[in-house]
This record gives sequence, C-alpha cells and structure tokens, in this order.
Amino acid sequence: MSKTILITGSNGLLGQKLVHLLKQKNQVVATSLGSCLISDQSDFIYQSLDITEEKNILQIFEKYKPDFVINTAAMTNVDGCEDDKELCDKINVIAVNYLSRACEKFNSHLIHISTDFIFDGENGPYRENDQANPLSYYGLSKWKSEQVLQQSNCKWAILRTIILYGTAENLQRNNIVLWGRKALKDGQELNIIDDQFRSPTLAEDLAQACYLVIEKEAIGVYNASGKDIMSIYEMVERMADFYQCDKSQINRISSTTLNQKAKRPPKTGFILDKSIKELGYKPHSFEEGLTLLEKQLN
Repeated sequence: MSKTILITGSNGLLGQKLVHLLKQKNQVVATSLGSCLISDQSDFIYQSLDITEEKNILQIFEKYKPDFVINTAAMTNVDGCEDDKELCDKINVIAVNYLSRACEKFNSHLIHISTDFIFDGENGPYRENDQANPLSYYGLSKWKSEQVLQQSNCKWAILRTIILYGTAENLQRNNIVLWGRKALKDGQELNIIDDQFRSPTLAEDLAQACYLVIEKEAIGVYNASGKDIMSIYEMVERMADFYQCDKSQINRISSTTLNQKAKRPPKTGFILDKSIKELGYKPHSFEEGLTLLEKQLN
C-alpha cells in the first residue's frame, strides 16, 4: 500500500537516493533548504523547509500527514560543529525534538540517521547496545539526538552509519571516495591517515536500510554501514587498485599531523548482525560499491 513519506535534507546524497528509491511506490514529500537540486521532479512533491523552525515543520505535517519521516538533515562538518556549537545543537538536537513532537502528534514513524562518532573508537567494531562516549561536539550532538528519540513518545528507528559515499546531482559537499577518485586519476600526491579505521557506506545501502525499516515498521537502533572495516589509508589503496592508479602517489601519515579541531575515534566499524537478521540488510562490499558508483558516473 502506498505511504506518504516525508524526507528532510532531500538535496543531500542520502536524501536524493531516498527520493529516487521511494517515489516509485509512495507519495514522497521531499524537503530541504532552498530550491530542489533534483532535475527530474515529476514523481514527487518538493517543499522548502528549515527544520529549525517548529511552526514550518507543523505546517508541512498538517498538509501531508506523513506515515513515515526520514530525517537525513544534519550539520555533519565535524570541525565546523566545534566552531559553532549553537548552530550544531539547533540542527542536530533541537530540530530532532521538533520532528519527534510532530511525529507524535500526527502518529508518524520517525527514522533518524546517526553516526559512529557517538563512540570513542577504543573498542570498535560496535554493536547497537555498546556504550556511547563521543569525543567531538558533532558526536555529542548526534548522541543527544538519539536520547531525544529514546525519551520521546513517537514511533522511532535510529540508523547509525559510517562515512557515506556515492554520487548525486549538484552535491554541495564532496565525500572522500569522490575526492580520492579524482585525485588518484589526476595523479596527485595524497597524504592519507593510516591510524583511523572505518566502514565506508554506499549511499544506496543506507537508503535501502531506510526502506527496510519502513517495510517492517521497525523500532529501535540499527547499525547500517558498509561491511568492510579498513583504515582510511587502506581505503584509498583499494581505490587505487580498483581504478588501476599508481599506489606510490599515496603517502601514509598520522592523524596527529592534521591538527584537526575535533578529536576523531581511532577505530569504529559496526557489527551488522542485528540489521541483517531483523531487517534483511545486505550491504555491498567496498569494491561492489565502487563498481556501482563508476556506472553512475559514466
């Protein structure tokens, strides 16, 4: 049966993937700041929305009465969150509270995207019920947003993910795979950290996880990342192998040399057993993800 699905942050990478995936069988209401960046707007509704304004959220809920809401909107610039903690809280915490209240009022099921940065990276890979201990303000804000939902009275699911990559139209933010692909093909010298470990996640896989939550009306916390855990250095090496580029252009460096404002967890990665068993989640391997990305870029 067709459902009405409201997507926040629909101009972003995940947002665009969700619009394309869900509009085939549902009424999709895509929302983002400013105008729509998706060129073919024939099968969905677009509304400009600032989620930090509660009255604007309520107007949209009143108009469309969504069955499901997928919140992909967030301030994700990790160092930027250290610089502007107030704005970070406004978007990542307070707006989630507004959404949860609207979902409670209209009996909508809220799917919220969270991150591996809620963990300190000392004991990765992580299960859903492991103890959070964020090192950065960004991580803290996302942990606070999870607590907002856990204390709310709406139906909710949290999908935690790691390093999202992929391509979409007019993206305002680059991702590490698109950046690495271009740099490798251009023969640039790359300085890549070898002391942080992650599980890069194909945007299509995370969109699929959202779809599975809707299909099963799942409630609770689920890990939804790629299945391969690797250092950032190994990730770029694997890209060099995939694109048949010269690996000697990649230099190993330590993250301590970067002088980043925010601390990053050394090793995350997720144990995906719960998502695989309860949702039927089937993420691509890293190389399968690169193959799909290459088809889209060509």
